[in-house]
Amino acid sequence: MKRKILVIGSGGREHALCKKLLESPHVETVFCAKGNAGMKKDNIQLVDISEEAHDELIAFAKETKIDWVLVGPEVPLMNGIVDDFKAVGIPIFGPSKDAALIEGSKEFAKKIMMKYNVPTAKYQGFSDYEEAVSYVEEQGLPIVIKEDGLAAGKGVTIVETKEEAQQVLKEVLVDVSSRVVIEEFLIGREFSLLSFVNETGFYPMVAAKDHKAIFDGDKGPNTGGMGAYSPVDYVTEDIQQTVIKDIIEPTINGMKEEGRSFEGILYTGLILTKEGPKVIEYNARFGDPETQVLLERLDSDLCEVIEVLLKQEVPEIKWKNKGVSLGVVVSAKGYPGEYEKGTLLPEFEDREDIKIIYSGVAQTEQGLALNGGRVFLVAVSEATQEEAHGKVYGWLEKQNLNQFYYRTDIGTIK
Repeated sequence: MKRKILVIGSGGREHALCKKLLESPHVETVFCAKGNAGMKKDNIQLVDISEEAHDELIAFAKETKIDWVLVGPEVPLMNGIVDDFKAVGIPIFGPSKDAALIEGSKEFAKKIMMKYNVPTAKYQGFSDYEEAVSYVEEQGLPIVIKEDGLAAGKGVTIVETKEEAQQVLKEVLVDVSSRVVIEEFLIGREFSLLSFVNETGFYPMVAAKDHKAIFDGDKGPNTGGMGAYSPVDYVTEDIQQTVIKDIIEPTINGMKEEGRSFEGILYTGLILTKEGPKVIEYNARFGDPETQVLLERLDSDLCEVIEVLLKQEVPEIKWKNKGVSLGVVVSAKGYPGEYEKGTLLPEFEDREDIKIIYSGVAQTEQGLALNGGRVFLVAVSEATQEEAHGKVYGWLEKQNLNQFYYRTDIGTIK
């Protein structure tokens, strides 16, 4: 019998997941709550229920006879959506509220790493402004300041002056009364390694590299992500095996020890230092925009993979071992700061070799219009990184995107 699947979320990551699930011969319908208007172009059924309205989502899943549920964003995970669906017997793939804390609290994640000897930057947590300022003065600059809670990829600041440190700490500790983690600044090359996880074990994906900074050259404030590519040429098989043995395995075993067994997608953000790979952060779900390029490289049926994982069995997962997938995010001008909504998107011609994954869009009488900071992502797969870069930017330059913004160096900067 063909499946009906519900995906929770509204962004590009969810659009890519829905598209991939619809490729499966086992799938009849993919629903997305709330989804976005651009998804309709790919026959994804939108459900007008908020990702935070768990009872309504459960009622919809029962009424529609949904076979299983996949959660995209972090907020519903932290709010316990997995626990709520499991309580009524609806299969759902993602971590429990207890396990999602690995993303929900930077300080909790650091404590797990310290306790289970996972390589990471040394750190200290603070809720007092004066103590935090003193610590920065003792440690020296540059230094990294992270808000403790969820920050959608934007709650990290690398400070290079005392004045900047004081300003960031005041904003978080005094104005918001939150908590911060202050970390040593690590030098190296960043990459991400995501893993499928269930009770039987963990199954790493291929490495990806995303670019969080808004401007070319990785300059400017952090965003949710301005582009990504996979594979990553400097992540060798040896480095990947080191990450698996020294980082992912002890993390998952540590979470079990803490009574917070992790199931779902564990995203490990890493930096390759002179001493070897170290953890920058964990997320408890698929990354965005990494998902959009990783799914281009997945040679297995995503529906089959997740169903095997849900049965607590061992999945067989195949990845394309040749070529490069690359995606560039087109955003609103002014993002991640203030920006205007309502700008109409151009009409794009359908092409097999150019995938358009929508995120911050809304439907108007005139067509799709800008409705969020990151508007859409353009993904391509080619034999080499140079060819992928050339194709995606060649296409972007031919579109009427003067009222939008995108970085020009995704896939060329290491």
